[in-house]
Amino acid sequence: MTIFVLAAGAWLGAWAWDDVVPHLRAAGHGTHPLTLSGLADKQGVPAGQQAHVQDIVDEVERLDLRDVVLVGHSYSGIPVGQAAERIGDRLAGVVFVDSNVPADGESFVSGWWEGPAKLEASIAANGGFWAPMTQADYEGQGLTDEQIARIVDGSTPHPGSSLAEPAVLARPLGELPVTYIKCLLDGPEPSPDVAELLSSEHWRLVTMDTGHWPMFSQPRELARVLLEAAG
Repeated sequence: MTIFVLAAGAWLGAWAWDDVVPHLRAAGHGTHPLTLSGLADKQGVPAGQQAHVQDIVDEVERLDLRDVVLVGHSYSGIPVGQAAERIGDRLAGVVFVDSNVPADGESFVSGWWEGPAKLEASIAANGGFWAPMTQADYEGQGLTDEQIARIVDGSTPHPGSSLAEPAVLARPLGELPVTYIKCLLDGPEPSPDVAELLSSEHWRLVTMDTGHWPMFSQPRELARVLLEAAG
């Protein structure tokens, strides 16, 4: 039995996986969707990026989980990628769901596509938090109006400290056993750093014809990819 430990991206909590979890459990696997510190039901808990890494490591070690597939969506690919190398032989694999990936010494902010200054200013203007997106921001991502409303209503401000703190990696990310899911409505090609990592023999690319939030838009299809990644 594979154990899936799932971390959703910015603004979201464990609830984001509610439509995916039943499909994984029906296939006979264990699931542990996580809320990272400072988000959703853990609002108010101090949260830097390394705290998010520790959230994941602690879940695995506290429950003595084995044969673990870590799943990181969007921002959460950064802490998941770091946690993967810290859980040792408990790790069976990693799935990055249209996510950022960690680079040693770099942060989410430093790699922001519009430039670090713009995201830093947005966080500063919102009291140190990254404000959730509005309904209009989710258009064109393969989501129904009902799905968009669910995401917007459930989102909470994301701790800016977790976005600004640099990643810490002890070994090359390309050595990890990874499935990378690229959601095509969010861009047809992986980012340059991911494209470089995909040259590793340990990495595999899977595409989904949906937007950046497949756990809402295509939960059954996403579960199928996760099950295939688990072998």
